Parts: sequence; structure tokens; C-alpha cells
Amino acid sequence: MRATLRTLLLAAVGVVALSASAVAQGPADVDRVFSQGVAAYNRGDFDTALISFRLAAAQGNATAQTYLGFMYDNAEGGPENDVEAVKWYRLAAAQSIAEAQYNLAQMYRDGKGVPQNDAEAVRWYRLAAEQGLSQAQFNLGNMYRNGEGVPQNDAEAAKWSRLAAEQGDAEAQYNLGHMYYNGQGVPQNYSEAVRWYRLSADQGLAQAQTSLGVTYTNGEGVPQNDAEAFRWYRLAAEQGLAQAQFNLGLMYTNGDGVPENYVEAYKWFALSAAQGNAQAKNNRDILRGRMTPAQIAEAQKLAAEWKPK
Repeated sequence: MRATLRTLLLAAVGVVALSASAVAQGPADVDRVFSQGVAAYNRGDFDTALISFRLAAAQGNATAQTYLGFMYDNAEGGPENDVEAVKWYRLAAAQSIAEAQYNLAQMYRDGKGVPQNDAEAVRWYRLAAEQGLSQAQFNLGNMYRNGEGVPQNDAEAAKWSRLAAEQGDAEAQYNLGHMYYNGQGVPQNYSEAVRWYRLSADQGLAQAQTSLGVTYTNGEGVPQNDAEAFRWYRLAAEQGLAQAQFNLGLMYTNGDGVPENYVEAYKWFALSAAQGNAQAKNNRDILRGRMTPAQIAEAQKLAAEWKPK
């Protein structure tokens, strides 16, 4: 999802219905109208929410401006309107609403409602990141890692990734683990890589689960353990990650961490190959020569029936 909103503001109490002609007079009225908008938004009444947020936003309520931008951004209560979304995000961002700054950065990065501009995206990501918004810290780290809108700088990428990772952002934890694994922006340290991979993997990120499996396969930062490698590959493979499916196929082929099983190996190779993994296709075709027609038919049936978890 491109845009983000404060979730804590969605717990407004029930209020009376708002008419289209309602006018906010003072701060108390603005707060009342905004609360009505939140209540309407929570119950899926986007038309009423849009009216409420417009009224409150017009009076300078920065959070209402953020909500209004979000609704235009996501076609809630009317057609998507990126120009209007940018307008309201910008007004809220100027009042230091971190979520609006982040959303405005996303619009600049994607070229939605404004000309695409990575330098402007970086500027707004930074303002939100400096307020502690983990999504902005993660994205700012990526901009430094890729040299988008700023000179490429692995140390800065690691700095911002760490700040997001320490707040529990699974993707940032994975990125930081990857940086420790490869010695990018930080000294190479397999034990630290494993620590961050595991934190991310425990949150269900398939890429982290696969990378953690690799450390167990190779004995990097942990004792070599094929059974543990298999466990993590399977978790990622069941989510549909092609590389994990390929790795799982290898383990079934060779009996590493699991009893040898050509039917299962063929299934996982076939699933990975279907996503364009050329090595998986080659291994599947080689394996076919070792299998009976009945085994091949069973494996193909399993692959056809498989669904990601």
C-alpha cells in the first residue's frame, strides 16, 4: 500500500449523522466534525467521511487533511484524484504530520499527482523518518542503498534500516540482515545477519525465511543444520517464493534434512519453474528421468493442486 494513516485515530466514538451543510465554527466544532468523519470512515460510509474531512481540513486540521489526501489517493468516496491527494498531503506535511510527509514522498517517488522526483521523495521521507516513522526510515534506507535521489551510500542505508528494524519493521530487519551478511555499510557479521533474518522470518517474511535457511545450509552464524534449513525453506516455499521452492526441491532430491522424496522434489521444482526459475526447470527435467510414470503423474497432480498459504 502506498499511503499510510494513523491507526490510533480510528477509534472515535459514535456520533450523530453529519449533513452536507454542516459548518465548523471553532476548534471544538472542527474536532467534532473530524471525529464524525473518523466514525463514518470506520463504518465504511466514505461519502459522509469525505464531507467531514473536507470541512475539518478546510479549517486547517492537519490530520483531517491527511485523511482527505488518503481518500483521494485510494479512490474512497469518489474517483482517485492524485492531484487532490498531493494537495492535501502537502498541507498536512507542512504541519509536520509524519504520515502525510511519508505519503507525499511516495507520490513524488511514483510520479502520482506530481512529476516523478526522487530528490523530493528523499526530502519528505527524511522529514518523516526523523520523526520516527518506520516506513519512512525503511524507504529512506532503500533510497540510499539504491542511490535514488541521493548519492549511493551503504552506511546511510544501514543507519536508516537499523532505525526501522529496531521498531520491528520486518522488511527493514531483512535488509539489515542482508547488509550484515554481505558486509554492506556494516562489517560482515554472519551472527548479526542471522539475528536480523530471524526477527524478520518470525514475522513471516518469506525472503528472510529463505535467507535464514541458507545460513543453516551453509553453517554461517549458526551450526550447520539441514533440518532447520528445510524448516525455513518450507515456510517460505509455502508462501510461493520461487527460490525457496527450488531449495526445497533440492533438499527432497538429496535427502538433506528430510527423507529423499522425488515426488515432492518434482512438485517443488515444478512450482518454482512455473515462476520462471530456469534452474528449477532443468532439475525437474533431470529428475523426471529417475521417476516412474506414476510418480510423475502424482507430482504433477500435487503441483496443480498446490495453493500458497
